[in-house]
Formats: sequence, C-alpha cells, structure tokens
Amino acid sequence: PFAFTTAFIFRGIDSVQLTCILLVNNKNTCEYLLRPLNELDHHHLEGRWAMIAGSLSELPLIEHLRLRDSATAKFSSASETNVSFRRTMSLNNTCSYKSFNISLEGSTFTFDNGRVNTTFIQTSCDDCILLSFDVKSGTRRHFYLYSRRRQLEQREIEEFRVQVECVNMPPPVVMDPTKELCPEEKTAKDARKAEERKY
Repeated sequence: PFAFTTAFIFRGIDSVQLTCILLVNNKNTCEYLLRPLNELDHHHLEGRWAMIAGSLSELPLIEHLRLRDSATAKFSSASETNVSFRRTMSLNNTCSYKSFNISLEGSTFTFDNGRVNTTFIQTSCDDCILLSFDVKSGTRRHFYLYSRRRQLEQREIEEFRVQVECVNMPPPVVMDPTKELCPEEKTAKDARKAEERKY
C-alpha cells in the first residue's frame, strides 16, 4: 500500500529516493505527508519542545525567522482538553514569552482570540511535533517542526522540507542547535510549588 511504502522510504531515506518518489506520485505523497494526526497523545505532548525548523508563507517573516537564536513551545495540561501553551523566542540575546490557554479539539486548537487555528500534522520523527498555524483565517501560514532533541537526522529534515514544499511555502529555515534556549519562565503556580517544597 502507498502509506506503507512512503513510511518505509522515509525510515531509510536519502535525497535521491525522496526526489524519485515525488516525481512518481507527487499528489498522493503530499496528501500522505500532510495528514492531520488521527489521535493526539496528551502524555507525549506534555513538556517543552525546541524548534528545529520552520517556514512562513510571507517572505519578510522568513527573514525575521532567520534572525532568531532559538524558539520553544511548551504544553502543560490541566485536563484532557484544557492546556496551557507557552511559546518562547530568543532574539539578539533577549528572550520573549507568550502564554495562552487553549482547548484541544482532536488534532487542532485555536488561540490568540481565535486569530490562529493550529493543526498537528503527521511526522515520521518519533520525538517531534509538526504544527501548522493558519493566521487570520488562513491569510498567512506558519509551519513549524519541534523536537525534544536540538538536532535531527538528515532524513528527518528532508521529510520536513518536502512537507513545506507540499504546502507551497519557501524552503525552511533550520535553527542553529548550538544556540541556547531561553530559560523557562516561572509562573505564579511554579512559585507556589517552590515555596511548598521548602516546608
């Protein structure tokens, strides 16, 4: 079956094989690679993820992405559907933080007062998440790959490059894994837990 063949190729991928499968069946390949997650594992999602690479539909924003030193996303669950979503970005040795309360609906969630619709996309990388952000009713798209690791294998990066090509976006920016991540922002809840541990 097509799905088995594609997964097998990506497990032992090189650039020549990847080019060949795209030339043979580009439409089916893209449909397979851009599938939303069938079932989101909340336990797997929990914790902090480092951005590995990303692309945006608007070229000026791509240049801004190149200037970032690092970026992260963190998910912490209050329940199966109510989740805290925190994003950090390091730019010119300065860290910025944003937090949102989100409600998961299958493989999607919305935040920033409904301005951003987000979908978890399938990836063959076991310790990665791939997020597609549709901003302002789809007028702008962000496509970000995160991982528990700071650096992926070449075949994993190549898979993401093809996924970016499938959504007709510019070639992805790959983050420098040697750049430090921002320290985690302490919340009021974190402070209370620290105080409780003193007693």
